Amino acid sequence: MLFWIIAAALTLAASLAVLLPLAGGALRPAPASSPDMAVYRDQLAELDRDLGRGLIQPAEAEQARAEIGRRLLRADSAAGLKAARPEGGMLKFVSTAAVLAIPLVSWGLYGMLGSPDMPPQPLAERLAKSPADSSVDELVARAEAHLASDPSDGKGWDVLAPVYLRMQRFSDSATAYRNAIRLEGETAARQIGLGEALTNDSGGIVSAEALAAFEAALKLEPTSPKANFYLAMAAMQDGRIDDAKNGWQRMLASLPADSPWRSAVQEALAEVGRRQAAPAAGGNGPTQEDMAAAQAMSPQDRSAMIETMVAGLDEKLRRDPHDVEGWKRLIRSYVVLGRADQARDALSRGVAVFGAGSADGKTVAAFAASLGVTATE
Repeated sequence: MLFWIIAAALTLAASLAVLLPLAGGALRPAPASSPDMAVYRDQLAELDRDLGRGLIQPAEAEQARAEIGRRLLRADSAAGLKAARPEGGMLKFVSTAAVLAIPLVSWGLYGMLGSPDMPPQPLAERLAKSPADSSVDELVARAEAHLASDPSDGKGWDVLAPVYLRMQRFSDSATAYRNAIRLEGETAARQIGLGEALTNDSGGIVSAEALAAFEAALKLEPTSPKANFYLAMAAMQDGRIDDAKNGWQRMLASLPADSPWRSAVQEALAEVGRRQAAPAAGGNGPTQEDMAAAQAMSPQDRSAMIETMVAGLDEKLRRDPHDVEGWKRLIRSYVVLGRADQARDALSRGVAVFGAGSADGKTVAAFAASLGVTATE
């Protein structure tokens, strides 16, 4: 009820502030001169004083006086026209009706669409309420506000880092993990989280910093599946296929039967086998003659040859997209070239061809995931 009383009082005050001048406008005589004219006259007087003190040259003073005179004449003419303009009855009627209609229409719309009885919910109170009643965004905002005032709270960074990672705020997650490691010390989980955030932030490529984080995690927890998997993936991206194969084979031998990592490792090993068999099968990669010729080329010529081969494969898949192995080779090629965006685009196109729920679509997606490439959505 208090809300409505205050709203009515404010609406009445605003309406009267507009209506009273409209109602009494015809009774007030037009002012003899406008404020602009008084200003221009003061400027002329000031100009004369400056000329008398020698602060301005006579020629400049004459030009300024002429300009001020022109402005004064325009202001005087405008004031005369305003004084001569009659107050129209229809204009006053329309203006009054508009002023009265606006609050009536707005009140009616608010009554239908608004929620005047809802209690206020300022941000400070929303952040102060029980965490169980808060949304994820509110909890993150609360944590960010706390860390902004106390950036030395390592436990706060430790809690926020994996939340950022799940929200796909990879750069923020990496920063939070670095702060947690610096303030709370390194653990396998923090180093793995840092490496994963950095890898995702770089589009699935295991960077040097991410590699160092995974290696640090293995020193603390040698059996970590995630760290071992990413290290093997880094070897695969570097072209060290045998090292990647050995790493994944060791993982597969030590993983429990019900481990969720088994399917990813098996798919990665299958891809290793296909890559190693591709040159011998012919048509799936460069021949031995191509490789020998590439070694003799200059770096520029070698890059041009690789670009041509990848572009040709991409064009072939656009003409004949129903080639599972072709999509895998294209995704891998873009990963090796360091083109994360094009690798993700190839993944999206390949999955779209077969359908995300089809066996071939799942095969392409699983292979891409083994290289650290995930769909853009």
